[in-house]
Amino acid sequence: MVGELRYREFRVPLGPGLHAYPDELIRQRLGHNGHPEYQIRWLVLRRGEDGDGGSSQVDCKAEHILLWMSSDEIYANCHKMLGEDGQVIWPSQETAGEAGALDKSVLEEMETDVKSLIERALRQLEECVGTIPPAPLLHTVHVLSAYASIEPLAGVFKDPRVLDLLMHMLSSPDYQIRWSAGRMIQALASHDAGTRTQILLSLSQQEAIEKHLDFDSRCALLALFAQATLSEYPMSFEGIQLPQVPGRLLFSLVKRYLHVTSLLDQLNDSAAEPGAQNSSAPEELSRERGRLELEFSMAMGTLISELVQAMRWDWASSRQGPLARSSCSIFQPQLADAGPGLPPTQAQSSLRRSRRFRPRSEFASGNTYALYVRDTLQPGMRVRMLDNYEEISAGDEGKFQQSNNGVPPVQVLWESTGRTYWVHWHMLEILGFEEDIEDMVEADEYRGAVGSGAQGVALPSWRWKPMAELHAVPYVLPEDEDTEESEHLTQAEWWELLFFIKKLDGPDHQEVLQILQENLDGEVLDDEILAELAVPVELAQDLLLALPERLDDSALRDLLSCRVYRKYAPEALAGQPAYPSLLEAQPQPQESAGAAGVEAEEPRTQCPRSPLRHLVEGYGPAGKIVLDLEQALSSEGTQESEVKSLLLLLRQQPQPFLVLMQSLDTPAANRALHLAVLRILMRLVDFPEALLLPWHEAMDACMACLRSPDADREVLQELIFFLHRLASASRDYAVVLNQLGARDAVSKALEKHLGKLDLAQELRDMVFKCEKHAHLYRKLTTNILGGCIQMVLGQIEDHRRTHRPINIPFFDVFLRYLCQGSSVEVKEDKCWEKVEVSSNPHWASKLTDRNPKTYWESNGSTGSHSITVHMRQGVLIRQLTLLVAGEDSSYMPARVVVLGGDSASSLNTELNSVNVMPSARRVVLLENLNRFWPVIQIRIKRCQQGGIDTRIRGLEVLGPKPTFWPVFREQLCRHTRLFYMVRAQAWSQDIAEDRKRLLHLSSRLNGALRQEQNFADRFLPDDEAAQALGKTCWEALVSPLVQNITCPDEDGVSPLGWLLDQYLQSREAAHNPQSRAAAFSSRVRRLTHLLVHVEPCEVPAAAGAAPRPNGRNRSHDWGSLATPGLPSSIVKNLTRCWQAAVEEQVNSFLTSRWRDDDFVPRYCEQFNNLQKSSSELFGPRAAFLLALQNGCAGALLKLPFLKAAHVSEQFARHIDQRIQGSRIGGARGMEMLAHLQRCLETVLIFSGLEIATTFEHYYQHYMADRLLSLGCSWLEGAVLEQIGACFPHRLPQQMLRTLSTSEELQRQFHVYQLQRLDQELLKLEDTEKKIQEASGKEHAGAHEEEAEEAGAAAAAEVTEEEEEENEDLYYEGAMPEVSVLVLSPRCWPTASICHTLNPRTCLPSYLRGTLNRYSNFYNKSQSYPVLEQGPQRRLQWTWLGRAEVLFGDQTLHVSTVQMWLLLYLNNLKAVSVENLRALSGLPADTLNQAVGLLTSSRGPLDLHEQKDVPGGVLKIRDDSEEPRPRRGNVWLIPPQTYLKAEDEEGRNLEKRRNLLNCLIVRILKAHGDEGLHIGQLVYLVLEAWQKGPCPPRALVSGLGRGSACSSTDVLSCILHLLGKGTVRRRDDRPQVLSYAVPVTLMEPHTESLNPGSSGPNPPLTFHTLQIRSRGVPYASCTVTQSFSTFR
Repeated sequence: MVGELRYREFRVPLGPGLHAYPDELIRQRLGHNGHPEYQIRWLVLRRGEDGDGGSSQVDCKAEHILLWMSSDEIYANCHKMLGEDGQVIWPSQETAGEAGALDKSVLEEMETDVKSLIERALRQLEECVGTIPPAPLLHTVHVLSAYASIEPLAGVFKDPRVLDLLMHMLSSPDYQIRWSAGRMIQALASHDAGTRTQILLSLSQQEAIEKHLDFDSRCALLALFAQATLSEYPMSFEGIQLPQVPGRLLFSLVKRYLHVTSLLDQLNDSAAEPGAQNSSAPEELSRERGRLELEFSMAMGTLISELVQAMRWDWASSRQGPLARSSCSIFQPQLADAGPGLPPTQAQSSLRRSRRFRPRSEFASGNTYALYVRDTLQPGMRVRMLDNYEEISAGDEGKFQQSNNGVPPVQVLWESTGRTYWVHWHMLEILGFEEDIEDMVEADEYRGAVGSGAQGVALPSWRWKPMAELHAVPYVLPEDEDTEESEHLTQAEWWELLFFIKKLDGPDHQEVLQILQENLDGEVLDDEILAELAVPVELAQDLLLALPERLDDSALRDLLSCRVYRKYAPEALAGQPAYPSLLEAQPQPQESAGAAGVEAEEPRTQCPRSPLRHLVEGYGPAGKIVLDLEQALSSEGTQESEVKSLLLLLRQQPQPFLVLMQSLDTPAANRALHLAVLRILMRLVDFPEALLLPWHEAMDACMACLRSPDADREVLQELIFFLHRLASASRDYAVVLNQLGARDAVSKALEKHLGKLDLAQELRDMVFKCEKHAHLYRKLTTNILGGCIQMVLGQIEDHRRTHRPINIPFFDVFLRYLCQGSSVEVKEDKCWEKVEVSSNPHWASKLTDRNPKTYWESNGSTGSHSITVHMRQGVLIRQLTLLVAGEDSSYMPARVVVLGGDSASSLNTELNSVNVMPSARRVVLLENLNRFWPVIQIRIKRCQQGGIDTRIRGLEVLGPKPTFWPVFREQLCRHTRLFYMVRAQAWSQDIAEDRKRLLHLSSRLNGALRQEQNFADRFLPDDEAAQALGKTCWEALVSPLVQNITCPDEDGVSPLGWLLDQYLQSREAAHNPQSRAAAFSSRVRRLTHLLVHVEPCEVPAAAGAAPRPNGRNRSHDWGSLATPGLPSSIVKNLTRCWQAAVEEQVNSFLTSRWRDDDFVPRYCEQFNNLQKSSSELFGPRAAFLLALQNGCAGALLKLPFLKAAHVSEQFARHIDQRIQGSRIGGARGMEMLAHLQRCLETVLIFSGLEIATTFEHYYQHYMADRLLSLGCSWLEGAVLEQIGACFPHRLPQQMLRTLSTSEELQRQFHVYQLQRLDQELLKLEDTEKKIQEASGKEHAGAHEEEAEEAGAAAAAEVTEEEEEENEDLYYEGAMPEVSVLVLSPRCWPTASICHTLNPRTCLPSYLRGTLNRYSNFYNKSQSYPVLEQGPQRRLQWTWLGRAEVLFGDQTLHVSTVQMWLLLYLNNLKAVSVENLRALSGLPADTLNQAVGLLTSSRGPLDLHEQKDVPGGVLKIRDDSEEPRPRRGNVWLIPPQTYLKAEDEEGRNLEKRRNLLNCLIVRILKAHGDEGLHIGQLVYLVLEAWQKGPCPPRALVSGLGRGSACSSTDVLSCILHLLGKGTVRRRDDRPQVLSYAVPVTLMEPHTESLNPGSSGPNPPLTFHTLQIRSRGVPYASCTVTQSFSTFR
């Protein structure tokens, strides 16, 4: 059958390729808030089934979800279901026309015929009791079946007599009558689901129906039920081994299930018609609904109880103990190294700490802690791992072995792996020797310490928050409990206790009610009053003490496992359970059974029943029942009454009976025990009461004994006799045997014993005939379990919608078992597809026959033997074991290597290598793999004693335990996702209509999340289930909401963006806690806290992404290195919205304030406020801090170039002022440093932006002037270290580097001067010696004259050569200290501001000589490759620099120009400015600036203007008339005169930028859509810049300093064009750029590039002077006050 997909455009994604579509309206009801709700059926279709291929027809049996929706949710998600008036459109009643086709009179005649046919069939059925049914009866039934297929006549068949007729027909021994009854039921059930359910329910509720139904009749009803429920809840449990449930128990489950579904329909229909409720009083309707709710809860609890017992889940839970989950947020992802994820051994070891050694949390940095561990750790000390590292997990403990200089340096023997592994120092926590370790008393203390220190990545629980985590999780915090409510049971707890009270019968029930009445003032208790009772805790404890002794074993087991008993029972408070489960004693009889087997081997004949006595002796009175039963059955005259009474006790306490049957699964050596047990079981089958025992629960033991290769023939024969008799007595157990594979087991037994087993063939045929019934039982079990799961999901959905508690008993028990799963393991052939061997393939089957006496023997050379296992898809190996035998001697393996790969040809990953001991029997090769390997190969590398071939006795492969959790998780996540995505769409629609409703979103979200959190804490047992629910809820509710509220509207503003903008604007007004702005801000903060709290605030790098291991530790499984994922889509949308809000705020500020004088301080204050707002809204999360920076960067990018240049100049000037101001010291200096730090944090945003180029330009100028005028300080390097990324060319860093080089050159020059002095003195000594020798000789004549001439010539030669260089070498006065700064024009901005200095004409001789010697030194140093590699450089002296000049008691801090001018006045009384300009060659503005400060009030000169002298005459000021002499330091250095952004230099920078943009666009246009790699693009642009044809050389040379171009400039322009959209990146290859859209660029008017220059000139190196005196100031010969160079 197919149906039309009418609302295919409204689809909700449920998973990969899975969507849900609204199909039709089912029913209507009044919701908990009084508004109507509608139940919509949603079809769940996969991709390709939803009509995308052109077809709109879908299968009507497709999986569906029933969901109650409000009118708003229908409007937001499937508005086509609404009419023009806004009301829901009901589906058309197509059957009305068909009903109207029959005339009323004809219909009445047919109803009369049906009634008469029913009476006739009943009469004929009574007449033919015990005989063959006559033909008229069969004809009557056939006619009734034909009438039943007519839908308008369905009402007539609801007559009670029809049910009586069907009951008689189904209980008839004749097959044809039973078959006819089935035909009639099928005809009646073909109309609709309601009629089918009503018929099945009516039949199942008939009294003593099971007594009237035989096996075939019951199977007919069960088949009808299976057919009826197959299409309702199509659910598959493929791969999960369901238990074998007999038909009797299945029929009981069907009855319970039908009763529950009927009550659920009544609950939904009770409020289906709003208009009908006016006919009854509201109180009466409320009482009726309360009665239905109580009855439904009790029925659902009974169904869950029986289903848990039928699935045998209670067995698994009794072994594993109660499960508990820590209360933490289910929405925050738990990291891999959190405590719950550790193995049990690690969890125990984590509760230990050291008494002596310090943890990592006490150290300021990881390096300090690593040094502490390295110096403290000694061999033999125990350590704990703090971080996940490759194969070692956080929490693992081990013993320190050694350390060396390798990487990693520490070797530890780890307990978790059993071998050594190398790690790093900072990853270890020292526990010390055993005497240094203590166990922690409180586990919570350990979790707190770990959360803050050792395991910093662990998310803190809600009970404790570190100070850094300012964002609480409001939905996790427990609500304030009412003291009155805390003293009473909740309604759910009371109804769970009431469930057991209703289980009691007769006097026990009255006694418990009497206890209630005595404590409730003797009030008469009926069902209505019982449901609404407020039971005190003391009364509940009294009831819990009275109930256990009155309940049977099954109900007692339910009571012990329920939540109300665990919470309020007195023994639970004392910690000593008074009524332990009988299953807890099971291991003790197992041991005694083994002991019985050992003793059976000894020749003991005193007591033939000793094995049985040893089997049950550990059970006390319960075990004595088995001994009494054996005695009663083995007596000469079987005592039937005693046996029946014992059977009644075993039905109440079946544990001894199950132990009796499970003893068949003991080793074959227990032959006497097996025979004794089988004889007892054989006699038991003869009693009809014995068939009510749970034989099916222990049938696995019988099959294990039947399959055992060592089973004794006599035991096997007795077992077949017993199974044949049991299957003959009840065919239900033949069906169970069929499900367990008894047919194949019997066939193998016959083959082994050559067919000499009596009744074995008959048993096999009997089991084979039940194949159809076994399939029916499996299908029924699946349908009942699937239906229960769907009802549970429906209750969860109703709990979400109505916010009413779930009052169903054992609801948490059922969910715990669904999340916990089955205890059946996947073994061997269910894990692998095929097994291949390297040789003798015909013996390969011996590896898997489970017979340790058989083996596979290889044939080949040493090391060539292998076993290859091809695994089933997706199966992770839990354990891989080889079975070997020591008696094989040299055939026994000695070394085995296990390899894994994707195919047989790619086995290159070594998983493990094992050395086999000669005494081994089982060799475990692999355990707990976390990755699926399609092919596993076992290679036997070496055999014992040097053997060649090998023998393997068996191969065992254990896979993961198949559980119901994957199926339940899929269904739970689908329902949760659909519910919350529908709700998210409705809330988004509400917000889209009115943005102000976004303020209420936090309370809505908080309520929904708190409800899911409370549900998980109450019902979900483990972290995996809770995390799955939390993740699904978050992705379905929060993710769509965030996407919708961050999506911009027509105006380009999103609702959340508008809200954030309002928050930023009202931030100052929110300081008043009583203002409306404070309330508004609080709501905004609560909303943002809730949206971002899932992402951890801080994750250390070690936990974020583990590096690929190399070196010593090489892992072959990289799956364990995966990083935990975060909700990146939510964070991405929120950060984008925050970035847009920040960009809008900053852009508005820049537009209005960019010309202000205090622009930079205000901008820093604005940025600081935005940072505070980011912390207030989103916490210290890096993503939002990055969004803040990107928002500021986006606003800066929108500035025009000249404005951006002006802004960058202001920042450079502000930093310069703060650096200079910090030199003041004191409080004012500290304040300047604080302002500087805030400014530097703001400037960091320039990194990577186009504005960084202009900022570097201006900062370079200000820094150069600062260094030349004030000198270098530590603060310069500190500033560059912080904002160094803002300088694309790194010119400031190079400037500091040149200063360091200059200092080194100065030190070398000092040594060079000393060497020169030593040489000159040595030459003078030699000359004097020559003169003395020449004058001291007594020779006459020409010899004396020649000597004198030679000496004079030598002296004259030295004087002439070194005259200029050594003018002041022998100066007797105080020599000024001169320091030379060697400045490179490549990094220092000297090209446009420096002027050439001629030392020969402008400096005194004592300074000129020093400069000449330095020039000589520098030229000679260029010939040595030690100092600096590169082209030959020449010196060019400039007027840059500073000096300290002494003038009387004053120290004048002046520039080099001012120093020359002052020293020039030492020899002159007056000098004109015009002469100074002509002498120095300086520009007029530079000289006038220097003169202006010297002639100021603080200066030492006076300027006298004269008519005939242009510029005036300078004279030294006479201070004699001043009342007080001038003293101290006077700063006369000219101020900075660098250009602003509006001046020519800024325009030159803009021209260069535009030229580069033109080149980039032209080159990308030439390469078309293919684009260019960014590196190749940069190369082509630089090449075009140098060679042409654009830009022209004249224009480039006209740019001056801006004509230089580097790759950083090109990259800056590329970023600019990317931001403008002119250039785009390819999605698949982001490094490839292409031209996007045409734009208008400010291209200069250029024609062509004329490469007329022959090549670049050699680089120039500019020098400045730094003069410092070494003693008494230089004094003039005149008495007038003069200047001397101090510095």
